[in-house]
Amino acid sequence: MSNSNAGNWLLSQNKFEHNIGKKLSRKAITVSVTSGKGGVGKTSISIKIARMLAEKGFKVLVIDCDYNLSNTFIKLNLPIKDDFNFLISGVKTFDECIYKDGNFHLLAACSGDLDLFDREIHLDQFILNLLLQIENRYDYIVLDSPAGINKQAMTINAYSDYRLVVVTPDKSSITDSYSLIKILNKKYGVKENHLIVNKISSEAQYKRIVQIMSETVENFLASRLKIMGGIGRNNRAIDIFDRELFDQSKDLHKDFCNIISRFTEESLGCCDDNHCGNLNYGCVDDLKHEVLNQ
Repeated sequence: MSNSNAGNWLLSQNKFEHNIGKKLSRKAITVSVTSGKGGVGKTSISIKIARMLAEKGFKVLVIDCDYNLSNTFIKLNLPIKDDFNFLISGVKTFDECIYKDGNFHLLAACSGDLDLFDREIHLDQFILNLLLQIENRYDYIVLDSPAGINKQAMTINAYSDYRLVVVTPDKSSITDSYSLIKILNKKYGVKENHLIVNKISSEAQYKRIVQIMSETVENFLASRLKIMGGIGRNNRAIDIFDRELFDQSKDLHKDFCNIISRFTEESLGCCDDNHCGNLNYGCVDDLKHEVLNQ
């Protein structure tokens, strides 16, 4: 597919056309991990999902779309580089810019790059054109989307085959995630998203958030919200949390087994019998009225 076709699709979305049923043909399954607000664990979840898919034999690429505030290298304890800027500038090729660990590949963004800051970056155009060039090389491409509802991030979300919306029990996370889903629905014609509930303390809390989000999306947007599962709350420091997140012996890994099993069953039509573990959940204030009346 030509770059001009990608540009035409992008232009149509920025004009807020509502029908995205006629998608560009591609091989890789694109997955945007997104959220209404920051600090919900989106980057850690992106890396964990990609790692687990890679361990199952799929070739997976993570693209850090927060192009000048990268956290992916930090999460993986790797040195920060400016390769994303070099790729945009044409100084380096895609293969020269990615980190490789077996089936797991990463295109990390920059962190406070002054040259990149001074440039006018059309991130959505760049990402879509990049996807067209590399999609036949991967089984999954995971897009770690910037938080919030800026147009470039929303276009990337709308283009993806799957949108995993990460929400926490925090009231602002729930309301902001609903706003994100609403704009995707009203401005881009997106009728289906997937929900991951992070940092939950009890089953009652998990069920309540799922009910609030599902009923609100269905009743007010006539849209569907598929539930991927929940991830138990961990009160340890962030660096310890990340180490435990990538440790297969920990309960956090078991939570992700359930999510990956559901996701691969839907995206590939196959079921992973190795999913395991029970989820740990918690309690939340009555948020339904606030969400419904947003």
